[in-house]
Amino acid sequence: MDTVRRKRRDFLQNIAIVVLTLSAVALFVQTQLYNLNQDNDYFRSLSAGSTASQSPPTSLTDLSAPVRIAVTGDYGHYGNVQMTTTDKAFTESLRSLLRGALGSAQTFTPCSGEEFLSAISGVSIYYDFLNPLPLSVLAGLVGEASDNETISARQLVLADRGEDGVRLYLSDGSTYLSCSVAVSASRLADTVSSYELGGAFFAFESAEAEPLFASLAPCSLFLNPLPQVSALSAKTPLSDTDWLLSALGFNPNTKSRYTESSGTEVIIRGDCSLRIRSDGTVSYDGGSTPTLQISAQEDATVNQRILAVQSLLNSIFSNFSSDASLYLVSVQASGSSMVLRFGYQVEGVPIRFSNNADAAMVTLSGSDVTALTLRIRQYSHTGELASLLPLRQSLAIAAQTPGGELSIGYTDRGGDTADASWLLD
Repeated sequence: MDTVRRKRRDFLQNIAIVVLTLSAVALFVQTQLYNLNQDNDYFRSLSAGSTASQSPPTSLTDLSAPVRIAVTGDYGHYGNVQMTTTDKAFTESLRSLLRGALGSAQTFTPCSGEEFLSAISGVSIYYDFLNPLPLSVLAGLVGEASDNETISARQLVLADRGEDGVRLYLSDGSTYLSCSVAVSASRLADTVSSYELGGAFFAFESAEAEPLFASLAPCSLFLNPLPQVSALSAKTPLSDTDWLLSALGFNPNTKSRYTESSGTEVIIRGDCSLRIRSDGTVSYDGGSTPTLQISAQEDATVNQRILAVQSLLNSIFSNFSSDASLYLVSVQASGSSMVLRFGYQVEGVPIRFSNNADAAMVTLSGSDVTALTLRIRQYSHTGELASLLPLRQSLAIAAQTPGGELSIGYTDRGGDTADASWLLD
């Protein structure tokens, strides 16, 4: 009997020893993986996968970019200043028209600003992407392939020019170009006729009746009545920064981590550094051996790099929910180097910081992220409508800065709200 008990006891002890050994090995492996050099591709893939809660974008059509629209017919304009490129109202017909125009555009020739405004005044569709972007990027946003990275445009007009057919006009704010496109006048007219016209106007059309409009940029677009804009709350979601360190390739348990007297948290890894300020500003310096890389080849196109950077930013911002999203503001490329700037937008309405800082700025050298600056803010709808300063009062203020464009946006001064306001650019 004693022999049976002893065998049973030995058997249970052996099981316990095996379980404890396996647990120790697992803990050791986990610790070593955490402290491994994070330039390791396998570790990086695990780290990125742990933070991303959404599928990475596969094409630029997946990106939500603000776009202001004016549809013009014989009875005036339809306008919308609260639209994005992923909204159903845009994708149903407006996107396909612009895609057809960009896909068939051949050689652009210079034209005058007056011709550009004349095109807006006739049967046309006006697209304003808020900032100049390479034509290849604009084409990508509407689902068209283009390798034209030399021409940039912010405002595009698809207009019926009578005997000259339908033409596409481009403007980056100072240069004007036009091109014949393979979009039929009947298709353009059918699209225009599907909108209720008469509720929008441009500054240049009202300058004679109201001199205050003459002081504005001609293409400042206004709606009558003014659009209703949601009120937003705002906060900086950085009470705990461990998740941010992990997302940016730093070990949260590192001993090279301290807080300055100003409240700025500093983390060092080799000659890489990360600085986190209390206002949500995050600065990453990759040094000579950056810990961050984008998932793109060295010879990747501009659009491919934009998608890879957007995936990286999504993985960072997926750690908290927000009613705002990032959108591409500018692209500066030179060889294998590139600087991408992003802003925040809510339902097509941009959010500006009082110091004009970017929501994100990413500097690339090949696939390495050599520098990264973020302004991490979380925005939520309050369920109420925001109050805007009356248009006439805003015009009087804007008139003191001739040539500025007046538009609706949000201003974030670092408090607990983002205030709806008139922006003057």
